[in-house]
Amino acid sequence: MGKRIIQQARGHGSFPYRVRKQAFKYKIQYPSKLEGDGIVLKLLNSLGHFAPLAKIRYNGGIFYIPAFKGMVEGQKINFSKSGENVENGNILALKEIPVKTQIYSIEARPGDGGIFIKTAGTYGTVSKVLGERIFILMPSKKEKEFNPNCRAVVGIIAGSGRLEKPVVKAGKKYYMKRSKGGRMWPRTSAVKVNAVDHYFGSGRGKNPKSKIAKRNAPAGRRVGLLRPRRTGHKR
Repeated sequence: MGKRIIQQARGHGSFPYRVRKQAFKYKIQYPSKLEGDGIVLKLLNSLGHFAPLAKIRYNGGIFYIPAFKGMVEGQKINFSKSGENVENGNILALKEIPVKTQIYSIEARPGDGGIFIKTAGTYGTVSKVLGERIFILMPSKKEKEFNPNCRAVVGIIAGSGRLEKPVVKAGKKYYMKRSKGGRMWPRTSAVKVNAVDHYFGSGRGKNPKSKIAKRNAPAGRRVGLLRPRRTGHKR
């Protein structure tokens, strides 16, 4: 008798495949209004984020952002609107940041607190300024246009070496993946598993069924390729 394959189980959203809300207890964005200076109170480790987080106090309270490379506790962070003091950690408007400067946690709209580039070891680069338009070279190597009043944090996000340490043993990799939940490891092709575990299982003749899901299939059944809107030669 067959059973639900792992893709269907994920679509059902049971406990092993849900995100732990407790891991995201820190809201990673800076306030819409910042003036003067702030101070780094503490560097934190968050289970829901790859990069270390910085707890920063300013005259209006406390906020959290991804720590930049080289940040230390007790360091002062400047929120000045002028671009005279462009140092790592300063939160400035894009129009005040010189070309070729490395930045992260960029706002999509002025005042939203930083949306783009927030994972460990990543950064964007101010590539060019054309009138009122500012272009940022993203980590994907694509250029994206931003409002000059959008703000960003100067520097490179810390934690770039987290993938450099070798795992060495398969057992260690297993427990690392197990702790994250989801049971998504080890990954293998469909024809290599048992027939009871997957539609393409046992590899009978290595001829799997069509990988295109039905048009009205529910979330757990949408496995494989997406159905094209139309087929045949366009005339």
